[in-house]
Amino acid sequence: MTVHLPSPDSPLKIGTRGSPLALAQAHETRARLMSAFDLPEGAFQIVVIKVTGDAIQDRPLKDIGGKGLFTREIEEDLLSGKIDIAVHSMKDMPTVQPEGLVLGTYLPREDVRDAFVSPRLRTLDDLATGAVVGTSSLRRRAQLLNRRPDLQVVEFRGNVQTRLKKLSDGVAECTFLATAGLNRLKMTDVPATPIAAEDMLPAVAQGAIGIERRIGDERTAALLDAIHHGPTGQRLVAERSFLLTLDGSCETPIAGLAELHDGQLHLRGEVLRPDGSEAIFGERRGPISDGQRMGRDLAEELLARAGADFFDWHQAS
Repeated sequence: MTVHLPSPDSPLKIGTRGSPLALAQAHETRARLMSAFDLPEGAFQIVVIKVTGDAIQDRPLKDIGGKGLFTREIEEDLLSGKIDIAVHSMKDMPTVQPEGLVLGTYLPREDVRDAFVSPRLRTLDDLATGAVVGTSSLRRRAQLLNRRPDLQVVEFRGNVQTRLKKLSDGVAECTFLATAGLNRLKMTDVPATPIAAEDMLPAVAQGAIGIERRIGDERTAALLDAIHHGPTGQRLVAERSFLLTLDGSCETPIAGLAELHDGQLHLRGEVLRPDGSEAIFGERRGPISDGQRMGRDLAEELLARAGADFFDWHQAS
């Protein structure tokens, strides 16, 4: 198949949120496409789209609609043809795409770990009894309180820069950020210590960038095939199958990570009560080709062990 390449006269339009991290991810996507097809920067147009999740910073995501708040407006513009592709942080993506769209291209995954961020302290163990911790993630909140029920957790919405400013203003002793985001923003000066996945299992798809397109747009599909990273896709098949079966969203404390070792897939998953009072962990190992089944099977096991009222987030208040 002959690929009809974009050009400065007819650029490929790349849709993204406007945060510094989202723009860095869009720029990475553009750079990979430029390299794959030896194209100039002018063959691509980055289109910034305002999304509800970025506009509302004073309330928890679970109170205003969950993950879709970071994707809805972008997907509407993709469906209407205003943009040709949409670049997303995969941990923000709902597990089901709108009719007419497909999500099947992934860039090489960054570091999956969470990072402990504090101007004065190095690790979670350094926090004094009753210390104030800032996070907007229900998963991180539950994991922290499961390990340290003495901590006080306060809401910490906003992009990376906003959260770092809150930290410097003394709103909290520490916060937690995705190591991937710090790496992509080249923020080497941030006082951050990565946390092993064994100590804080990350969000499903953390560190992964996904690219969404219209079904039937074969020209764009051919372009994206050239930059798709198969191993990341294999890992996300298992993780997102796990999340889909749990019906996970920003309202639900869920963690999951798939890794590849010697042709085998190792999937770990965790569900927690929102107040951190209980955590249920499980894992699966098997052939990479069984990733989707393994994700579903592990989720069903954890659901059976958890019981009907386990995910009631009102317990966290």
